[in-house]
Amino acid sequence: MLVSRLFLKKTWVGVTLGLCALLLSSLTLSSVDGGTAKAQQATSPTNGIVCTTSPSPNPSFTLTAKSGYVTTPDGNVLYMWSYAPGNNDFQLPGPNLCVNEGDTVTVILNNTLPEDVSIIFPGQEDVKANGVTAQPQYDASGNLTSLTNVAAKTSGSVTYSFVAKNPGTYLYESGTDVAKQVDMGLFGALIVRPKDHTNWAYGSADTVFNANNEYIMLLSEVDPDLHSAVESGLNYDVSKVHPRYWMINGRSFPDTIEDNFSPLLPSQPYGALVHMRPQDTSNPDPYLVRYINVGMRNHPFHPHGQSGRVIGRDGHQLKGNLGADLSYEKFLVLVGSSQTWDVTYQWKDAEGFNAATNPIPVTLPAIQNQTIKGGATWYSGSPYLGQQDELLVGNTSFNQCGEYYHVWHSHALNEAANYDTGFGGMFTLQRIDPPGGCPAN
Repeated sequence: MLVSRLFLKKTWVGVTLGLCALLLSSLTLSSVDGGTAKAQQATSPTNGIVCTTSPSPNPSFTLTAKSGYVTTPDGNVLYMWSYAPGNNDFQLPGPNLCVNEGDTVTVILNNTLPEDVSIIFPGQEDVKANGVTAQPQYDASGNLTSLTNVAAKTSGSVTYSFVAKNPGTYLYESGTDVAKQVDMGLFGALIVRPKDHTNWAYGSADTVFNANNEYIMLLSEVDPDLHSAVESGLNYDVSKVHPRYWMINGRSFPDTIEDNFSPLLPSQPYGALVHMRPQDTSNPDPYLVRYINVGMRNHPFHPHGQSGRVIGRDGHQLKGNLGADLSYEKFLVLVGSSQTWDVTYQWKDAEGFNAATNPIPVTLPAIQNQTIKGGATWYSGSPYLGQQDELLVGNTSFNQCGEYYHVWHSHALNEAANYDTGFGGMFTLQRIDPPGGCPAN
């Protein structure tokens, strides 16, 4: 694995990223009830998944469809819609709802928007609204207007309930005028955990993961012309949608690597930096990344530096007849529209490279032969994990303790951009700390 860092040295030292290094921390859960947003923010991890919870076995959540604004790294401001938790402020995306296998879940949707909205829960059974099975909605001419019961515009409300029968990763989104309202931001993540096993992705021990290192990549896209038209009350032909912004967890790079609840992004609370350290006896379990694509396009998401093991898709563990393990290694995950993928990752110092006892068997270029554009880099000056070395005079390294950084991004490079300018968009970083952690943190 350290050889890949040598590749990173030769190709990435010239990239200037005027950003601060971030630390991922442990999973923290919190209630969605009105008035608890500040408490959730105070107790949430710096990075990693932030769950919104309610007591099992009958969790209840209130979501309010609201309008608001988000910012993009190129200085633009986008008018958006979203599901706010309880009666709290607008946020993008909606909260990550985390429940347990077997829970009977109630979701109350209140609507403040100027048109009817709804929520559908793909992959869940016995979905109900107001005590009756939800049915598609049609207008007077027989045209389908919604996939489920709606909360009427301005002040409507509707209640949904379902049994979370199967562990896995799911999305929730509007079932009303889907092409428009999902692009506008009416979506979020639903996580169903196996009963009594919060560190399993599914109902068997072979899906164990490090419960302190769980991440979500909620992929979405934005056509700013559509959003401008909606803000102005104008019609827009959704067959001509042309996304210009590509987001992970409601942010575009470099905002994706900001902390959760960064004060710089008040309405975009969730970051997307993935933080690891090498596998050893004190850190035996893999890390879990949950991918969700709420967009209309497929996104080929590519983590640099290592492959992952795909253990589940669309809320189903990859198992065959008689329990055969069908998980598999993969470098790039093609997350299809409305798909979810569950992938585990581990960093292994397989070669055991050490500058003194086991040096990398490649001649490194002299520092004077390297070009570092700008005044800052993520390169520590040394190809060895946990060690730092000199840089060119006048350059600054963001590395705190000789950690590595690798890029994770959409391999459709037009999606790794902000309004067609790279690098940005559906792009984030992976950080690998030395085996014993990073003392600077």
